[in-house]
Amino acid sequence: MAIERKFIEDSIIKHNISKYLGKELVRAGFSRVEIQKTPVLTRITVYVLSPGRVIGRAGKTIDALTENIKSMFKVDNPQINVMEVENKMLEPMLVAREIAEKFERGINARRVIQSMLKSVLDNGAIGAEIVASGKLAAKGARAKTIRKSVGYMPKAGDVINLVREAHATAYPKYGAIGVKVRIVPPGTVFPGVTMKPLEVPKSILNS
Repeated sequence: MAIERKFIEDSIIKHNISKYLGKELVRAGFSRVEIQKTPVLTRITVYVLSPGRVIGRAGKTIDALTENIKSMFKVDNPQINVMEVENKMLEPMLVAREIAEKFERGINARRVIQSMLKSVLDNGAIGAEIVASGKLAAKGARAKTIRKSVGYMPKAGDVINLVREAHATAYPKYGAIGVKVRIVPPGTVFPGVTMKPLEVPKSILNS
């Protein structure tokens, strides 16, 4: 039981650190964070569009983030590494935020979702799924959900840990819209499955 409790506690801490960094690094184009705990330190790798904004002048910003994580989340010897996002169309958080921004500008939801799915696959993804839930039409319309997926997207089993996932929320005039994006990045290997990006039928969008 002690081991299970420790595992749960570590998972909660990792979730809270990711949430904290997501809020603090919005302007840097925060995408995701990977946390690896070792006997010596806790390595925190942050993926962003603008690494310079995370590091700050003379390293002041990253030093402040490190101290905050150490004190707020009781993490021993945190070490933050900053990585620049190579392709924003393969990062669910960045895709979800772009979709949310377009919803807020009043662009048709189905058109936005289909366009973004195509862009994600055009950039090499093996599979992608976008789900939008909420007031997707004009004022007075009922809340509904649009779910579109294309390519290979596992739904169960340990392999779902290989799928990147992120959420964002749009706030247009007529009500909030939740956006969930799941992406299977290029080069992902699933046991017993042979799938290459070029083999994905890009023209097929399944509801």
